[in-house]
Amino acid sequence: MGSIDDAVDAAFEPLRGNARVDAAAAAVSNLADYGLIWVLLGLIKMRRKGPDRRRAVVALGAAGFSSLLVSRAAKASVERQRPGDHLDASVRTPTSSSFPSGHTLAAFCTAYLLADTDAQTMANVGFASAVAASRVHLRAHHPTDVIGGAAIGSVLGLGLRPLVDLVAPGTRTPGRRRRRVLGKGMGRGTVVLKKL
Repeated sequence: MGSIDDAVDAAFEPLRGNARVDAAAAAVSNLADYGLIWVLLGLIKMRRKGPDRRRAVVALGAAGFSSLLVSRAAKASVERQRPGDHLDASVRTPTSSSFPSGHTLAAFCTAYLLADTDAQTMANVGFASAVAASRVHLRAHHPTDVIGGAAIGSVLGLGLRPLVDLVAPGTRTPGRRRRRVLGKGMGRGTVVLKKL
């Protein structure tokens, strides 16, 4: 693990001290603090009543509760020391142990649970990856802490997604999506709604 940490940390080192990169890393990290960005995204999804609002509530609750529980259990069992020189004072100083990165674990878990489409999943995972990079850049975590957080969070989010879809299927959940299909043997222009 030490050699991976040293190699990745060395790759980030030329970017540290660049005011714009430091500010961007701090902004991304702060947006992920306490799941702020995911709550905002969930609120956008909840703007209309109906199945999508219910699914967003269930997804946020499942992601928040499960990621907190798993992160605390893993941190308590590993108890790894954090890097010694945290870079940015504008980011909340971490008080828990280092492995896994809780920000990263929660970000990847929520990224998978809150998405309704492949495009949303890609966008969410992209932001979760930025969160992981920001935690390394700011020296809030060792690189292997964020790798572990991303892996655990992804497994957790992907594992819980079928349960969330079952409990609260949204209108775009695969089992509920509908498409228009031209009916065979029916009059021209007849349209039949067919369940996928």
